[in-house]
Parts: sequence; C-alpha cells; structure tokens
Amino acid sequence: MFTPLRFTGMRLILKVCSLVLILSSCAAPVKPPAALEVVPSPAQLRWHRMEMNAFVHFSINTFTDKEWGYGDESPLLFNPDSLNTDQWTRIFKETGFKSVILTSKHHDGFCLWPSQYTVHSVARAGNKTDVVGSLARSAKNEGLNFGIYLSPWDRNHAEYGRPAYVEYYRNQLKELFGLYGPVFEMWFDGANGGDGFYGGARETRKINGSTYYDWPGTLELVRSMEPEIIFFSDAGPGVRWVGNERGIAGETNWNTITADTLFAGKAGIENLLQTGNPDGTKWIPAEVDVSIRPGWFYHASQDSLVKSPEKLFDIWLTSVGRGSTLLLNIPPDRHGRIHRRDEQALMGFRKILEKAFEKPLVAGGALEVSQDRGGSDQYGAGSLMDGDDQTYWATDDGVTSGTATVRWTSPKVMHYIMLQEPIALGQRVSSFVVEAEINGAWREVAQGTTIGYKRVLALDGIEASALRVSINQSKNCVALSTLEVY
Repeated sequence: MFTPLRFTGMRLILKVCSLVLILSSCAAPVKPPAALEVVPSPAQLRWHRMEMNAFVHFSINTFTDKEWGYGDESPLLFNPDSLNTDQWTRIFKETGFKSVILTSKHHDGFCLWPSQYTVHSVARAGNKTDVVGSLARSAKNEGLNFGIYLSPWDRNHAEYGRPAYVEYYRNQLKELFGLYGPVFEMWFDGANGGDGFYGGARETRKINGSTYYDWPGTLELVRSMEPEIIFFSDAGPGVRWVGNERGIAGETNWNTITADTLFAGKAGIENLLQTGNPDGTKWIPAEVDVSIRPGWFYHASQDSLVKSPEKLFDIWLTSVGRGSTLLLNIPPDRHGRIHRRDEQALMGFRKILEKAFEKPLVAGGALEVSQDRGGSDQYGAGSLMDGDDQTYWATDDGVTSGTATVRWTSPKVMHYIMLQEPIALGQRVSSFVVEAEINGAWREVAQGTTIGYKRVLALDGIEASALRVSINQSKNCVALSTLEVY
C-alpha cells in the first residue's frame, strides 16, 4: 500500500510526463522543401520510374528489306507465318521492360490493324492478323503498358499534304484509342515533320509540317480520349527526343526545356535536346531511343550485328544511368517472332544488370550527412538508404551545398555509385563530386553536373574505406533520395 508521500510523488511524476508529451505534440513539424517552379506531372513521374521500355518496328519493311518504304508495296507481302506477340512480351517482361510501343503505322502508310479508313492494312495482307490488337492483349497479360506509334507522314495516302489527310490521321487515332486502350504513350515521329519534301510513293510534295499537322488540335483530341497520355516528339510535350539514336543521354541532362519554339522535325536542335535547359519552363524529359540492331526493322543480313549484352549495359549506363528512360527497339523477324540472337542478347544484358546491382554496400556502413533539415530525422541520412525514392535527405532552406559520407569498418571494392533526387520537387543539383578514402587519403573518383531521377557512375573497382558525395551546387536546398554503392 502506498504511503501518502509516495502517492503524491507518483502524481507529480505523472503530471511531469503528461507535460512532456503535450510539449512534444505541440512542437511544430519540420516543413518539407518547397517544390521548384517546374516539376513533373504524376504521369511523367510514373514514366520516369518505368526506366526501360521496348520499341517494336514491324511492318511491310520487314518483308521488303527496307527501312523507309515507298507506300506502294502490296499488302500481300506482309505475311508472317508464325506471328507470336506472346513471345515478344514474355521476352520483354523477362528483360525488365515495363512497357512496349508498336509501330502501328510507319511512313509507308501500311496499318497493322484492319482500319476502316484505308485498304492499305492487314485486312488485305497475306496474314490478316490484327497485330495491334494481339500485342495490346499480350502486353496486358504480362502486366506491361501499351503504347502506339502512328507516323504522321504517310507515303500511301493520296491526300497527304492536304487538309483531308489531317482528318484521316485523326480518325485513325480515334480508331486506335477506341479499340486498343488504355495507351500510356503516343509517339509522333519527326520524319517529314518540318519543311518536308517527301510526298506520296514516288513524288515530291512540300509541306510546312509545323503548321500543317495542327499539333495542338491533334494532341487535344488524344487527351480527350486518354487524359494521362505521355506524348513523345522532338518537342514533347510529354517527353522529348534525346537528339541522337545511339543510346546516349547528355552527361548534363536537365529534364526541363523551353519548348515554345520547338516542333517535330525542326533541324539543328540536337544538342539542346540532349542536355535540356536548367532554366526551361516545361518539364519535358529526354527519352533515349536506340535499336538493338543497326536498323530499326529486321534484316537477316544484320543477324550477326545484334548488340552484345555488354553493349546494351553500356547503353543502360548512358541512358537510365544519366536520368533518362531507355526505349530499346527489338524488331520481330519475318516469321513474326523475336529472333533468337536478339533474345540471347537481352537475357545476357539482364544478367549483367542484375549482377552489377545485386550487392548494395551502404546499409553495411555508417552514413552521416552534413546537416539534417531542421534537425529532423525525417530529412536525415536514413532516408538515403531506405529504398524509397519518395523519402529524402534535405538541408535547410538556402543551404545549397552539403555532403553525405558513408564509412565501413573495412575497405570495400566499389564498382558503381547510384544517386537519385526526389524529382517530384523538381530537379536541383547542377554540380557534385564523389571522393573515396583510399589508404587514409581522400581522392576524387567521379564528378558530374546533373543527377535528376537517377545517376549511375562507374567507380572502376576501387577499394576504399569511405565514400563522400559532395553536392557543390543546387538550385535551392539540397534534396537527395538515394545514395547507394555497389
């Protein structure tokens, strides 16, 4: 039984504890960093996280051994004898692709679905299979997003270059989106998009592509059917061309760009498209499109020229590893299947990718940062290694530089470092350095400008007991969501 003195003491302790809890609950939470003026849309954020998508060029060209057809080829030539879109999507899924985009109609005007607006389609082909419908179903079964490429240029259509063709093009968009949606990305190729000179099959017909297609009206039409669609073209507005077809994003790669004066097919803008603009007014990230073969369509003469797994990994480093999304073209052969050499290269690439990033090292070390925003653990070092790209380390407002250091009890062999920014807040970092402590001395082992969604740099197997990332310049306070070493 408590004595009165003891009972009074207990009440005093309880009151003190209650007061502490009240004061703790009243403490103002630390505010997150304010987002920059230009940030990605939710659809663009989902696109960034896909990282790798498949592209499929398949058409009359597959059977004529051409890259650009004339538009006067007989539909009967299209005759794959063992078409299997399930095989395509199985391979794509196993490689790690999240989506597939199909050339539903290339420049020759041949349609891979039985369009009611033309006879130049699979409805008159040697193989009448609705390829668009088949791939849309196969993609859905594998959990892959489905995208459509519909070439604005059409060398088969008699009215190309005249107003009637724009109506035809829009009718086909309504047909595709109505029959095969949902569609996550719409590809608008720049071929003949500027002041073009190619007309129909064998003649010249000059157009001013920047005004002829009435892109604002066409995009508005597509958005009415698919509000969250991502549009690809040189100018976006969803994602932009990277400026080359070699699989290389800029080492400086801003997701922002000012697109007011850009349009599909405009010449002389390759360098701008590759690097972006730190002061750009729109979030239009670069998509890296490249083919697994020298050509975009299948050619038997290129069977020995399929990119090796090692080359595909190099391309991954210069695309995904520089903050872009990789769109890798894998063209089916004349049988309607992915060739075994392409499949072998993809499976080899997947093994290299998995091996390179299978052993993260940061969790086994002690990680410290130069400053926690507001002294809060919420924005401390732990957010750099929790595997969540939506949590992040941040500094106080106005602090535009900082360091994150990881130390191990014994030296580690390091091949790659991966950094990520929480890009929902915008892209901030414009200069950083990576240093390693080797034999007691700090040595610079890598440096860069932009980070963006993801930046991966090779460390070439150095052996070090500590690694330090110094953010030297940021648009506002530092915000970093991932620091990982492999």
